[in-house]
Amino acid sequence: MASNLELQLKTLPESPGVYQYYDKDDRLLYVGKAKNLKKRVTSYFTKQHESHRIAVMVKKIRSIKHIIVNSETDALLLENNLIKNHQPRFNVMLRDDKTYPWLCIKNERFPRVFLTRNVIRDGSEYFGPYPSVRTVRILLDLIRGLYPLRTCNYDLSEEKIQKGKYKVCLEYHLGNCLGPCEAYQTEEDYNRSIRAIKKIVKGNFSDSLQDFKKQMKDLAEKQRFEEAQAIKEKIDRLEKYQAKSTVVNPKITDVDVFTIVSDPEFGYVNFLQLKHGAIIRSNTIELKKKLDESDEELLKLGVTEIRQRFSSDSKTVYTPFDVDLGEEINVYVPQVGDKKKLIDLSERNAKYYRMERFKQIKMVDPDKHTNRLMAQMKEDLRLTEEPRHIECFDNSNIQGSNPVAACVVFKDGKASKKDYRKFNIKSVTGPDDFASMEEVVHRRYKRLLEEDQTLPQLIIVDGGKGQLSSGVKALERLGLRGRIAIIGIAKRLEELYYPGDTYPLYLDKKSETLKVIQKLRDEAHRFGITFHRKKRSKQALETDLETIKGIGRQTAVDLLKEFRSLSRIKKATEKELAEVIGPAKAKLVYQHYQQNEKATF
Repeated sequence: MASNLELQLKTLPESPGVYQYYDKDDRLLYVGKAKNLKKRVTSYFTKQHESHRIAVMVKKIRSIKHIIVNSETDALLLENNLIKNHQPRFNVMLRDDKTYPWLCIKNERFPRVFLTRNVIRDGSEYFGPYPSVRTVRILLDLIRGLYPLRTCNYDLSEEKIQKGKYKVCLEYHLGNCLGPCEAYQTEEDYNRSIRAIKKIVKGNFSDSLQDFKKQMKDLAEKQRFEEAQAIKEKIDRLEKYQAKSTVVNPKITDVDVFTIVSDPEFGYVNFLQLKHGAIIRSNTIELKKKLDESDEELLKLGVTEIRQRFSSDSKTVYTPFDVDLGEEINVYVPQVGDKKKLIDLSERNAKYYRMERFKQIKMVDPDKHTNRLMAQMKEDLRLTEEPRHIECFDNSNIQGSNPVAACVVFKDGKASKKDYRKFNIKSVTGPDDFASMEEVVHRRYKRLLEEDQTLPQLIIVDGGKGQLSSGVKALERLGLRGRIAIIGIAKRLEELYYPGDTYPLYLDKKSETLKVIQKLRDEAHRFGITFHRKKRSKQALETDLETIKGIGRQTAVDLLKEFRSLSRIKKATEKELAEVIGPAKAKLVYQHYQQNEKATF
């Protein structure tokens, strides 16, 4: 470590702040935040790093800069802004190249309300951003159906209206605008509608509903039933839209919910915003890991970014685990009830988003999808290397008859059918799954070793602890225990068993890793059953032929090889049979089936 770097470390303050690492060319490598700058920064240089990427970064550091702030909350915000502005090489990267849509209420007399992607700091109010244009358009349709608004871009100053500069347009005659351009609608009345619209956009429907219900009642009392019906339709429209917002619990109000789902390369942070007991917004962002960041680090960064983006000022945040977001924000970790259901709902949204990203990558960049899947399987299954080559075994027998086994092979998560193998069980008598598993695993890898072929990174046996221990015994006999990972999958609850572990591992039912394992297991079962059926059918055919006096096993095999099925043998002429097994035996077979055919009439 360079002497000037040592000096910088010794003089760091024990205050909250943001630190920046630079390399020899004065390029920014990393931005981080800390409650205690001296303690946090020093830790990078005083302990061994398991992560290769962190070790590489530390070797490149040649200078440190820092900024002191008042609190950790300020540090969070400053760190987030610096990362977005400078995009340092070793920082988490926000995977977001979209320009999100906003709902704008223009800063002007008789404000227009419209969709935009450009936020202009001119005093106008912007609500959003929204995850899609469709969401904004649905909201705009609702607003315009409830409150007639102008859509023209005229300068409706009082002076110009009084001079009669404008004439009402078609929108006025259609009832979509009340004609403020010709002073048919007062500014006070128009702004009353704007105030109601702002409440609806923020998720507060109750004031508008009460106002409309009062109007409807007054009109009905005056026997103006057509106008009352028009107001009722507005009430129905507003209630229908409100119902589409996920209503949670009226007592849970003004709360932000954040959860995270991660894999070896990315973190996905989901955000649910609650107002007046309803979810009014959901959004998920994708964060690219650079230094094997923990879920807590990613969630902190995600919360800071999302709250800034959506201008959230809520003082209450629900998270799945405790996260320090500074003194200004109250963080709760719900355990039961409606609050815990919100955490579960948010997590489901994050998982769904992650699955969608997986599907998109699979279509656009199959190699990238494979690399990501392999990295995920390595982490989920606690392996030391990526399972690029996996083999799965399954036994098949009916009450011990015709015992067989199948081995299917997946490479890079896909079936490699040319490498499939099937086995007749040779050393086991009766229905003994454990002994059969030990035999086929031993035979398979004994042969691979003898032929100097590539061994798999992972073996899966279909079954629980018994089948797994049999597979382990086979590997021990070959000196392969520890060189190849082996697990068992039990059918009932899809639990995974590891050698020596008392309790099984349960993967998320929707995880990509479990889907690959299930696909392997099902393919091994299908391949084994198909082989077993063929063997039983062939044996049944051979047995039927062998009942003919004078016809042995080899003659039956020769006939089946030539004619392929028993029905064709029965239909064959004596001459055709003789060409395969000779005239004497042909006569025996021909007469046998001719007599049987006559006996059926």
